[in-house]
Amino acid sequence: MASNGNENRTSGLPKIQTTPASQDEVCHDDSAVPVKAQTIDELHSLQRKKSAPTTPTVSTPRAGAQSAFVTVSEDERQKQQLQSISASLASLTRETGPKVVRGDPAQKPAEPSKHVSHHLVTPTIGVSDSALKFTHVLYNLSPAELYEQAIKYEKGSFITSTGALTTLSGAKTGRSPRDKRVVKDELTENELWWGKGSPNIEMDEHTFLVNRERAVDYLNSLDKVFVNDQFLNWDPQNRIKVRIVSARAYHSLFMHNMCIRPTPEELENFGTPDFTIYNAGMFPCNRYTHHMTSSTSIDLNLARMEMVILGTQYAGEMKKGLFSVMHYLMPKRQILSLHSGCNMGKDGDVALFFGLSGTGKTTLSTDHNRYLIGDDEHCWSENGVSNIEGGCYAKCIDLSREKEPDIWNAIKFGTVLENVVFDEHTREVEYSDKSVTENTRAAYPIEYIPNAKLPCVGPHPKNVILLACDAFGVLPPVSRLNLAQTMYHFISGYTALVAGTIDGIKEPTATFSACFGAAFIMLHPTKYAAMLAEKMQKHGATGWLVNTGWSGGSYGSGSRMKLQYTRKIIDAIHSGTLLEAEYKKTEVFGLEIPTAVEGVPSEILDPVNTWSDKDAYKETLLKLAGLFKNNFEVFTSYKIGQDNKLTDEILAAGPVF
Repeated sequence: MASNGNENRTSGLPKIQTTPASQDEVCHDDSAVPVKAQTIDELHSLQRKKSAPTTPTVSTPRAGAQSAFVTVSEDERQKQQLQSISASLASLTRETGPKVVRGDPAQKPAEPSKHVSHHLVTPTIGVSDSALKFTHVLYNLSPAELYEQAIKYEKGSFITSTGALTTLSGAKTGRSPRDKRVVKDELTENELWWGKGSPNIEMDEHTFLVNRERAVDYLNSLDKVFVNDQFLNWDPQNRIKVRIVSARAYHSLFMHNMCIRPTPEELENFGTPDFTIYNAGMFPCNRYTHHMTSSTSIDLNLARMEMVILGTQYAGEMKKGLFSVMHYLMPKRQILSLHSGCNMGKDGDVALFFGLSGTGKTTLSTDHNRYLIGDDEHCWSENGVSNIEGGCYAKCIDLSREKEPDIWNAIKFGTVLENVVFDEHTREVEYSDKSVTENTRAAYPIEYIPNAKLPCVGPHPKNVILLACDAFGVLPPVSRLNLAQTMYHFISGYTALVAGTIDGIKEPTATFSACFGAAFIMLHPTKYAAMLAEKMQKHGATGWLVNTGWSGGSYGSGSRMKLQYTRKIIDAIHSGTLLEAEYKKTEVFGLEIPTAVEGVPSEILDPVNTWSDKDAYKETLLKLAGLFKNNFEVFTSYKIGQDNKLTDEILAAGPVF
């Protein structure tokens, strides 16, 4: 009975099967093979599989010799990489570059590390403290590795509920244009745009070298630095090799996303970079140094092809610094660099979108019926258009899934979120919260956008669309531009911003930014405008001015143009039907406006029809025309074209009153 009771108590439970052990064998759990490790460190080393390129490096054949593949060993390849990095970090006054070694100093190496130094030719100082230590190089880390570095070592770094890395940019939450300097030397004195209206503030070579030395010394004093070797420009014939040396995982991940990411095979042949950024943003510049106006300095030297950042951790300085460099390098190759969005239809028709903040450039260039080539920076060469970047840098303030689903869905693992506020428990981001700054941003790879075109290149543009948010309410919803008018409005770069209502001010404020990106251009605006007109004429592109601002009156009395109407206008431009419409010319600005657009009320196409007070309309129209004229005076002294003909044509395309 007792036996039966035991059987009842265990009924329903599986019987444990055991295998009898031999007399000489120790009993063990044979459900899995034991790990091949004797210590926990060995176990951890088994967890991480080494990865390295395996394709052979192509040697440059000598004259008359046959081309052949020469396999470079992994040790030799890494040695060459470290020598190149040591050369980048070398002081200009010391005998050698720093002793650099790959890997995180916090991790125990499986074998003794091999360091490499780069020897300069003419030393003036024999030794320094930085020459006695190792500088660990974290080279082209993956997003996962950079997450680990940021979470472990950088205060203010967290993983959000969607998997993005959120971090803080320190005291500076935006660019510092007044602290940006460009070396004025024999190379740039006559090439760049200097003086009134120019974004280029000059500095001398010696001051640049002082700041460079300060940045390099700071970076060499650290136990580790992050090094990114990447590319700019998706056009393979005109891409630029860039190296970014930084102190923060945040900066490394940001540039990993924003620049074009090389394949392992491309890294093997990367060699010497064309341009180098030294980001020592956590360390201030010396206020007593000549030309310094604050503890922040962003310095460009186009002869040395170097950029130095001191006193600001805002990552956007690197992105826009490289854009400035492209604005200098590309025109030398007869390639037009553009601050624009770009998309392409399924039939290969490409459109460029220019517009300042608040004009709807991102919204209108992001079209699910078209491929996205890029959202911000492009080149127009003889090969067509190409995106300069490998990622997108989107504003996040008031972001919602309904308004911007593509950006919303792109904020996932690998994305960097800057200065956002999140729930401390759920880690859900509060995109409407401006506690840190209104300039919250997300940086993510362009492939995170579902309809991105990869590679990010396209044929020559068919349409060039200039967007303006006219809060004065006097510009038409759409105007067709001739070449001279396109140059005039491209150089003007107009929009109107509405002042804050806290102090009761509601008057629109006109904003002009040459070439729709004055802060980044290096040459005189008319040079870019002339190149734009030349390419448009050669390839048959049409210019358009689209007003996404107010209708029926200025801000406060009129109403904002409905997005559905603007989208109908853009669709008509893409399809080509707007070219076939009938047009009439407006007064003062002399703009050609269509009499009808499908899906858009005809009465709003001519702004005078929407104003009940015609005298107020005329007064406001003349006021805006005067603002255009005053803004353009800074450009009239620059002569372009044979016998100044092109300058005269551009001036004649402006408002007449």
